Formats: sequence, structure tokens, C-alpha cells
Amino acid sequence: MKRLVVTLVLAVAAVFAGSSSALAHNVLVRSDPADGAAMASGPSKVTLTFDQPMQQGFNTVTVTGPDGTRWDSGEPSVSGNEVTAGVLPLGPAGDYVVGYRVLSADGHPVTGKITMRLTQTGTGTPASPSAPQLTDTASTGGVGDAPVWPWIAGAVVLLASGVVLALRTGKKPR
Repeated sequence: MKRLVVTLVLAVAAVFAGSSSALAHNVLVRSDPADGAAMASGPSKVTLTFDQPMQQGFNTVTVTGPDGTRWDSGEPSVSGNEVTAGVLPLGPAGDYVVGYRVLSADGHPVTGKITMRLTQTGTGTPASPSAPQLTDTASTGGVGDAPVWPWIAGAVVLLASGVVLALRTGKKPR
């Protein structure tokens, strides 16, 4: 019985010790403007800072106004762990959503959004409506998330293997 308990404890420790590096995905640590910022005039660019380096290319940053129009301009640029996107002069006062889907250096996509509020109406005009919208993937944040079921299945298999091993190698009672 003692072997069984020791085997189970070691199996559980092995599962949790190996999962930490696999679950360490790149995350947004700072943005300029900050999430929820209120400002009288809009920024000329948005800078997103992540905790790990990012890949150049395949990145999308959109700025959507209160009426659903787009206010971003050009392709985002990457420098280390920062992604910078241009912003057109903003128009109507209200909430603007900055949605992003960017690619980490390790190949995992990172999605999310921040919001900012324009308190005074600007004089800008929105970007052309032909550009694709980034709304659903940015709001769900689930595109780059790894499923949990393989970890659970692996833990069950590992624990079952430990139990079988402990029962086979244990001493037989007299």
C-alpha cells in the first residue's frame, strides 16, 4: 500500500512539473494607450508590449470606432516584444476597441483587445470599409489557447500506469 501511495504522489508531481513550460504562452503586459484610457484626442499609434518576442508578419491590429468603422492604418511593425500599429486621426467621441492577433516568436498566435475612450469628437475620417474586420477572434481570446483535455488524458494514463506498476511489483501478502 505504501508503494502505491508513493507511486501516485510521484506520478502527480511529474504531471504538474512538466506542464509549466508548455502552458507559458506569450501575454500582453502593457499597452500605449493603456487599456480603458480616456483621452481628448486620439493617439497616432498603438503600441502593444508582450512578455516574449514577437514574429514579424502575420500580425493584425485593428482599431474599431463606436459606430463600427475602422481607424487603423497600415501594417503593424514588430520590434522585439513590441507591436506598433498606426492609427488614423479619430472621429466620433466614444469607445474604440483595439483588437489584435499577433504571432509569438514560438509560433503561437496571441489574441485579445483593449479599449480606449475618445472624450471629444475628432476631425478624422475612417479607413476604407474593404479591410477585413478583427472582431470575433480578438474578443474571444481563444484562438491560440491549447485544449486542456490532452493534459487530463495524459494524467489519467500516467496514474493508471503507476497503479499497475505498483501492484505488479509489490510484495504478495502471506
